[in-house]
Order: sequence, then structure tokens, then C-alpha cells
Amino acid sequence: MRTIIKGREPKALETYRLSPGATFSNLPKEVKKQIRIQLVEEQRGLCCYCQSRIRADRNGLKIEHWQSQSEDKFPERQLDYTNLLGACLGGQKHGKKSPRQTHHCDTAKDDADICFSVCDPAHPIERKIRFLGNGTIKAEDVAIDEALNAVLNLNLPLLVNNRRAVLEAFQQRLQKGRRVDPARELPKWDGGKPGELPEFAQVVVYWLRKKQARVAV
Repeated sequence: MRTIIKGREPKALETYRLSPGATFSNLPKEVKKQIRIQLVEEQRGLCCYCQSRIRADRNGLKIEHWQSQSEDKFPERQLDYTNLLGACLGGQKHGKKSPRQTHHCDTAKDDADICFSVCDPAHPIERKIRFLGNGTIKAEDVAIDEALNAVLNLNLPLLVNNRRAVLEAFQQRLQKGRRVDPARELPKWDGGKPGELPEFAQVVVYWLRKKQARVAV
């Protein structure tokens, strides 16, 4: 996960939100399309939670409500753009059932609450999580660690293996004798350069920043 800087809501959403009786369930297709496009741009092409690839269509992205829009939760935030995120399909495929144990991200979260936000620059989520060499994601804070595992299922073997593969591929460059300057390499992975980020980029960012810290000592 990485901190997402939210932009201004799409004009199409603002217009619809201010119309009488507007609800998320009745969101016009064109409005939903504009939301998806902006979410993908803001998130640099990555799922808000696991950092797998997302695309701006119904088969490549789910519009996630950080605070649930359910009637007994936060229905007043159903059209609040600051509450909307782009999530991967989380182990689901449209029109097909999948085992619950394979669900992750928004699909696993469902209506549950999580104790952190990925859109809070004042409290960057990157400072609260760490990655092990085997691809596992962890947090020292017990509540956050519980959310990572029990709510979002981010240590699903598929995701752990994907993170490990990305890190190992990066490390293989070093084994081939290519020296890596973290200061030059980081912008390719942490959003310092424009465009889409590589999938599971944060695991490499974490590794590079640890390398920087060791050099600085």
C-alpha cells in the first residue's frame, strides 16, 4: 500500500451528486466511467490495497467505499469522492463464484471497517507497514496487522508470492553486477516519476529505503 493523494471529484460525479435522489446504486454508466478513470490515474494504475494492476473498466476495477455505504454504516458517504477508491476484483470474476478464502482487498473487506486510511498524507500508511523478504506484509500496530490479515487478507499466498517475485526480480539485477543507487531508483517505484507504477511497487520501495538507511548510518 502507498498513500493516495485524492484529487477533486470528477465534474460528472459532482453534477450527479447534487441531483435529487442521487444514490451510488443508481450511478449512471458515464459517471461511473469518469470515476474509474480518475481513480486509476490517482492510484497510478494500482489497487488501493494489494497494488495489483487495475484498469478503468468494470472487469478491471471495483469502486471501493473506504467507509461502507451500507444503511447502518455511512450511507451519507456513498457519493463522497474522498471516500472512493479503486480496488482490484479481489479474487472474484464477474458472473462467477469463487471460494471466500481466495478473496482479498475490497472483496474480502465487504462492509467491515479498517482502522487506517490509505488517503491520509498526515499519517502515511507506508510508515506503518513493512515487508519481509518472503513477501509477507506486517505491521507492528496490532489493530493494523489484524486489518491486513483478517479483513483485507493481504497475506493470501497468491499475493505473498507476487510480492516476493517482484522483489527477487529486482534483486537479481544486483546479482548481475548492476549497482543500484536508491536515490535514482526510487522515483521509478514510489511515484516520483509520472505514469503507471509497477505492480506491487511498495515492496521494492521498502527495500530501497532500508538500503538508504543503512548507507546513511
